[in-house]
Amino acid sequence: MPLHDHDRDSVLRADLPYGDDEIERTVSIPAGPVTLEGTLGVPASAIGVVLFAHGSGSSRFSPRNRYVARTLREAGLGTLLLDLLSRTEEEIDEVTRHHRFDIRMLADRLVIAIDWLAAQADTASLPVGLFGASTGGGAALVAAAERPRRVAAVVSRGGRPDLAGDALPRVQAPTLLIVGGRDDVVIELNEQARSQMRADVEMVIVPDATHLFEERGALEHVAAAARDWLVTYARAARANAPRASVSGRPGSAPGTHLS
Repeated sequence: MPLHDHDRDSVLRADLPYGDDEIERTVSIPAGPVTLEGTLGVPASAIGVVLFAHGSGSSRFSPRNRYVARTLREAGLGTLLLDLLSRTEEEIDEVTRHHRFDIRMLADRLVIAIDWLAAQADTASLPVGLFGASTGGGAALVAAAERPRRVAAVVSRGGRPDLAGDALPRVQAPTLLIVGGRDDVVIELNEQARSQMRADVEMVIVPDATHLFEERGALEHVAAAARDWLVTYARAARANAPRASVSGRPGSAPGTHLS
């Protein structure tokens, strides 16, 4: 089995909140021959929106990512947790494990979702952050390189940024790499990827945590670090953006247009 080719959900912890049904709604995003399903939650007066790229073998219902998403929404960030594979593709991938490492395809679908957010009334004016887990970390960085004016920041949780390959030097978005202290091989892969990047990159190692951050306190550490990074750069993007309408034409209602 390839290194860390899964990001399976663990048992829910009763002490952690995982969602907010009053804000979240299910959305469908056309992506060529397939339709991607997602869960979108945008709090009032949101300062940005974060697109989640879950790890291989997981889904938008991952309790870890849903906990992080809840933390981000409490800080004023919208969240879109997206399944990057259709149901049929997921069934095939359970057997072949092919799609989960097709970083180009996953990144292309993230770009489609980024563009979709730019076309929605409640997210068009919001800077976009990307939160990738496991193989989703590599896909998020490729997507960030493809949409440099739209993506304000990237966070990788236990990710495989090395899978972004030639896209790494082209990433302009400030990037935070979060890795478990006991995830030795992935630490090395993250360090190798960081050495190839030209953007502002920081690496946070969560002490005593393994790849899935299942240890008590580890996920809270991840969520807090991600929140601080994404909020900081969402605010910076809004402060630096020109006054523009949703369509990007100057002289209209104020907003942030980064497409």
